[in-house]
Amino acid sequence: MLAMATKHHLRSLCLPLLAVSGAASAAPLTPAEQLGSSIFFDDRLAINGNQACAVCHGPEVGWTGPSEAVNLGGGVYEGSIAGRFGNRKAPSAAYATPSPVLSLGIDPKTKLPQFVGGNFWDGRATGEKLGHAAADQAQGPFLNPLEQALPDGACVVLRVCKANYPVAFEAVYPGSCAIAFPGDADARCAEGKKLELAPVDRGKADAAYDDVARAIAAFEASPAVNAYTSKYDAFLAGKAKLTMMEKMGLMLFKHRAGCVSCHSLEPGPKGEPPLLTDYTFENLGVPRNPQNPFYDEPKFNPDGREWIDPGLGGFLATRPEYKDQAAGNLGRHRVPTLRNVDKRPHPGFVKAYMHNGYFKSLEQVVHFYNTRDDKPACLDDPGTTIDESRFLHVDAALARGCWPAPEVGVNVNNERIGDLHLHGMQEAALVAFLRTLSDGYTAP
Repeated sequence: MLAMATKHHLRSLCLPLLAVSGAASAAPLTPAEQLGSSIFFDDRLAINGNQACAVCHGPEVGWTGPSEAVNLGGGVYEGSIAGRFGNRKAPSAAYATPSPVLSLGIDPKTKLPQFVGGNFWDGRATGEKLGHAAADQAQGPFLNPLEQALPDGACVVLRVCKANYPVAFEAVYPGSCAIAFPGDADARCAEGKKLELAPVDRGKADAAYDDVARAIAAFEASPAVNAYTSKYDAFLAGKAKLTMMEKMGLMLFKHRAGCVSCHSLEPGPKGEPPLLTDYTFENLGVPRNPQNPFYDEPKFNPDGREWIDPGLGGFLATRPEYKDQAAGNLGRHRVPTLRNVDKRPHPGFVKAYMHNGYFKSLEQVVHFYNTRDDKPACLDDPGTTIDESRFLHVDAALARGCWPAPEVGVNVNNERIGDLHLHGMQEAALVAFLRTLSDGYTAP
């Protein structure tokens, strides 16, 4: 982890000067975007000065987890404090900025209540605080004890104000560093203690912390992150042709497989190219990931291996106005964009998929969508004394020809996926189309 953080710190010295993510012709970053890029790649903004946002959101893999070793296992990344892990795989930071403020509406198909928007897998970065879900999300990891683990937003501001970025914090947000920090501020932050500030300075620090988040969101909204440079984009612009398999996959995506029900191919709300998500929430019946390190963190997870991820329902239970919707959304997670779903530094690189990283390839994901309800449920081997089928690795499940029970068995989407009746070539065609969605495409 430290070696990885150092790599990202070195990149922070050069990447902010460029439009990253493989789009060499992208426009230069604005001052706010440039500042947000510097913050995003700065590993000093963690309690031990060893973890940047990019540790979990690497551009080379579509702004999600860049460590193959982690992806092969639990899919969850270690935080700044050694031995502490979050409970979910890092979602992509790309194409997160168009997500609206979390709201409750009506599903036009089912006529049932439906939540749309927000950020994080469970929607808890609602966008209500800063008017922007991605900005709300940007504030979370810095103060999460399982991630960057700083004790106080003022500590983030202190380190940003002291940083030697190509574009200074105060150049974009004048007066943001005019805060009377105590002389022991650096030591207190490193020790995990909140700063003791006068009320007026606390107010300034809180406002500056909001500006830190706005800068990150500005970078995440820039063409450096939301590049729209995939082969599919080129195809829509008449600048590329899809292969026969890719065309077959697109037709299946639109029709028989029904992927467009959640992964829209319509233009975005501001006329953007298709976002490949509708920012709603679904429980797909994904099994538990037996290698999730969160199972073995008793300090933060007293339920141990009996813990289940409540998803959106868990967050809604904390909000009085939404409490009555919690049970109906238990186990639901935000529908991710499929843009960059196959972006990787080399063809053999392993990515992790779904909120818990259970699947390790697009082929496995598509096969699950196609056969979840067709294959038998995995059962315990005779003679075992534990319910090991709930914690069956994906490779073992595929070898047995079964699927483990869903991590959360209620609210599972049984209408759009599960038994698509696709044959092997059709599964392969869907994968071929999904591979046209990675940014950085150049015509051969």
